[in-house]
Amino acid sequence: MCDNSEDCRSWLIAVAAPKELEAVLDGLGYIDQRPGLWQCVCVSPTMNLVYTGVGKANAAGAVARVFDPDRHRGVLSVGIAGAMPGSDCQLGDVVCASSSIFADEGVETPDGFESCAQMGFSAFENSSDAITHDRCVLDWLVPYRDHVGPIACVSVCSGTDRLAEVLVSRTGAIAEAMEGAAVALAAHRVDCSVLTGEVRVISNTVGDRGHQHWDLEGALGKLGEILGRMNNNL
Repeated sequence: MCDNSEDCRSWLIAVAAPKELEAVLDGLGYIDQRPGLWQCVCVSPTMNLVYTGVGKANAAGAVARVFDPDRHRGVLSVGIAGAMPGSDCQLGDVVCASSSIFADEGVETPDGFESCAQMGFSAFENSSDAITHDRCVLDWLVPYRDHVGPIACVSVCSGTDRLAEVLVSRTGAIAEAMEGAAVALAAHRVDCSVLTGEVRVISNTVGDRGHQHWDLEGALGKLGEILGRMNNNL
């Protein structure tokens, strides 16, 4: 985890949805008053938590509001996710993002989708719509993960087989969620040296809505368990 014995700063954990928030706080043993939207609380000596609300705008705004490089050594987006077709991800599996990708920011043309980066408006400094997370963060997360790969950050979730297939072909993502790339981007705008990461538990399959498989409660329970283990090992 980019270990530095002189670095006493905390990790900022970004959580989006109410049920995700409850699962994480329960896993961390936090019994005090729950934070409001865009509020940051200290849940342990090594972790702060911000409750962002769902979606890219909430995630970016909340992290930009509370992230402090003097207090926080890194930012981690955590929650549940949908498994993309062909990923081998099963319900309850833990996915660590090798990269977090803005998957549907751009324009749909008769010739296909053109991303913001392709139009010259890249989100990240490497002229890309994706951020590659630091190797030391990926190494830190090895004991907790079942899979590692790109995670798509979307505004429109894949409720049809066609959309799921398009996103996979465009991004190579193994899972989709709604905040990860936005969390990382906001933190990087404040301090480009910040460590970033994304951890998700698979709660459902994607594709045609009527044929999806879900285990929301199981995924939330696993999410809390994982965050508790991570906190104990920091």
